[in-house]
Amino acid sequence: MTKWLLPESLADILPAEARRIEELRRKLLDLYRVYGFELVMPPLVEYLDSLLTGHGHDLSLRTCKLVDQLSGRTLGVRADMTPQVARIDAHLLNREGVTRLCYCGSVLHARPLGLFSDRELLQIGAEIFGHAGVEADIQIIELALESVRAAGVKSPRLDLNHPGVLRAIIASDPALEEVAEEVADLLATKDIPGLQALAQAAGTLRPGSAEALVELAGLYGGPEVLQKARDVLPRLPAVSQALDDLERVAGFLSAYDLSFDFADVRAGYGYHSGIVFAVYADGWRDTLVRGGRYDGVGKAFGRARPAVGFSMDLRALASGLEPARPAKAVRAPWGCEPALGAALRELREQGHIVVQVLPGQQQSLDEFVFDRELVQEGNEWKVRAID
Repeated sequence: MTKWLLPESLADILPAEARRIEELRRKLLDLYRVYGFELVMPPLVEYLDSLLTGHGHDLSLRTCKLVDQLSGRTLGVRADMTPQVARIDAHLLNREGVTRLCYCGSVLHARPLGLFSDRELLQIGAEIFGHAGVEADIQIIELALESVRAAGVKSPRLDLNHPGVLRAIIASDPALEEVAEEVADLLATKDIPGLQALAQAAGTLRPGSAEALVELAGLYGGPEVLQKARDVLPRLPAVSQALDDLERVAGFLSAYDLSFDFADVRAGYGYHSGIVFAVYADGWRDTLVRGGRYDGVGKAFGRARPAVGFSMDLRALASGLEPARPAKAVRAPWGCEPALGAALRELREQGHIVVQVLPGQQQSLDEFVFDRELVQEGNEWKVRAID
């Protein structure tokens, strides 16, 4: 029955897993609300030029495209909700000062990002607009760490970087600027021989440029890496400012398991304007959370606002957690008597799960386990424990 097969890298979510994901969604959105974040719900599909405006152009290869039969214009199925939230802040809300927004919804990738990745993600995240200081970065990073802890992740690890370091080194050498994207790709995989070969092929480099790229590839580890970076990297003003920002943020987050990786530029070089971060944990194949600063993303919508945020895939997060346990439920007989209906209504209003067994049918459930039953004693309906 091949017609029932789903497209590659797409999957159904069955009851127990669906409940766990939904419980995570509710818990995290409630968490963001008590931090003062307001929920927004952008549409699943937009005109393509809106979805890919400004910093969103790097999403083009990941975006599924179709033609709108009403307007004839090209539509895109969102591959990331962050540009949409930036549009809402800049174009629709148009507020002064700080705005905190959160979101949760499905996104679709034209191709999976990795070998074990799905094409459909349930993306949840939070953004702060309107504050350029590192205080907003700190609050967003703390909220990201609190999110994975609230989900039940044990001992999350925080990894920090600043793409401004690499950007400053490249900007200081015209020969490197011509191969900037290749440099970023090689650095992301810590391909030192590849960096050296590219430096030779790039033509005449300024003294120290090739050495700086090789040093970047090896700058990863604990807090001591910051001082090492100051010692071995070129003394450029932008490099010093980026290291100062990282040091300040790290000082506020010293209670967490913290590391640095100056080669991790896969999600930061062309998009982010400031500190970027990732959260990892044992038991998950890939990053749990990615985020960072992306000032100016709303410029195309009329307002170049400072912005910092994070996002994660709830389906991937749930996949590494303990299996969901069946919920305890009350088994009730079928019937239309007013007294039975009143008893069922009262139990459900109290928050109990009550399942009426249909006549002649055997229940087959993954989600519930019956530990009580509703029985009639005289003229009353009462709940009785099941041995």
